[in-house]
Amino acid sequence: MGIRSDPPDAEARLSELPAVHEVAARLDAPHRLAVAAARRAIEEHRASVLNGLPASGPVDDRARELVAELKRPSLRRVINATGVVLHTNLGRAPLAAEARRAVAEAAGYSNLEYELETGERGTRHGHVESLLCELTGAAAAMLVNNGASAVLLAVAALNVPGQPVVVSRGQLVEIGGGFRIPEVIAYSGARLVEVGTTNRTRLADYERAVAAAGEGATLLRVHQSNFRTLGFVEEVEIEALCQLGVPVIDDVGSGVLSDPAPLPELGDEPAISRSVKAGAAIVCSSADKLLGGPQAGLMVGSAEAIAAARQHPLARALRIDKLSLAGLEATLRIYREPERALTAVPALAMLAAGQAELQRRAETLRTAIGPEAEIVRASARAGGGSLPLLELEGPVVTLPESAGADRLAAALRRADPPVIARIRDGRVLLDPRTLTDSEVDEVAQAVRTALGQQ
Repeated sequence: MGIRSDPPDAEARLSELPAVHEVAARLDAPHRLAVAAARRAIEEHRASVLNGLPASGPVDDRARELVAELKRPSLRRVINATGVVLHTNLGRAPLAAEARRAVAEAAGYSNLEYELETGERGTRHGHVESLLCELTGAAAAMLVNNGASAVLLAVAALNVPGQPVVVSRGQLVEIGGGFRIPEVIAYSGARLVEVGTTNRTRLADYERAVAAAGEGATLLRVHQSNFRTLGFVEEVEIEALCQLGVPVIDDVGSGVLSDPAPLPELGDEPAISRSVKAGAAIVCSSADKLLGGPQAGLMVGSAEAIAAARQHPLARALRIDKLSLAGLEATLRIYREPERALTAVPALAMLAAGQAELQRRAETLRTAIGPEAEIVRASARAGGGSLPLLELEGPVVTLPESAGADRLAAALRRADPPVIARIRDGRVLLDPRTLTDSEVDEVAQAVRTALGQQ
């Protein structure tokens, strides 16, 4: 291993670097921010010197750039031009206008756990329980912070520790982030019992497991949200499972409230109301997928089962916060008018967007960008672990291959607000399905700026 040798002029260049306090004093920023920016700028300059590279510019100029970067919030609004409606990395479902207003209203003091009529302590679940029961037919409902929490709490609340939770082998899924159903069951304190095979599980498989466990068994049915098993397959419907005389927990995944679904595109997704009607003890789902609300986990079902979940020690650790609760209540209110939900809930509106609307938006975007842009056909996706086989074909705007797809996509991410695109066949695509009309001009400006920097 060789001994590192610094460039011959490194010592002289390093000796010319200013002190941190000197650079910080010349910056128009709060002291701590100025010191942090000055220190980073000097360290970057020092690294360039030691690596024999030319400096990118004066230290003070770089420090001013860093001040601007450090002032910018880390969590920022971005424009989703990917065509993935429920983009998990971008926060999944965008909220409806009513939900955004409700979140802002609840950001101050609110009657989160306070009964205005009596002046006594209330429950946060009461703000949406009647709505969820009205929309799904359930006897009771509660909320937690996400869908995985709902499954964890349901299993923990309904199962005696060490007793079996029976799951089909074809439903032992892994959800986003590497979390797996067997692990969720293990952390709940229950004992996993697998039945059937990967592709075929019959009612008799469940019957044998229930008979072996006696009254202590719980059945868990898990929807294959982010994949599908096709071909020689068989699974047991929820109605048949609920006839076996033991509690059934049904994780339906994406949060479709009613049966039939409001859109034909949602036909492959199980409805919460169907599982409630079948007699499931607790039905779990996410709120930030096809429901189109904020991150939350819905739990609806029998009064006895929901009461057990509310009283479990995990309930407080997994509870929903007031801002998500406000956004969800406003979203659920929209669903009282199913036809309005198709336009007022952004996720549904994007899935339902017609070809004429998409073509108009694509042409507006192409014209605003200039002659470099073209319109081609491509497929959008639902995303968010929902409807994995659904392809939403439509027009997209493609940018010139000569611009360099990776460089151009990176330049768009540096825009304000950042524009997130997708790359296909070496070209950047901008999908109008996940853009609003008001965002088209912002995207066009970001593209023109990025192309001008090539």
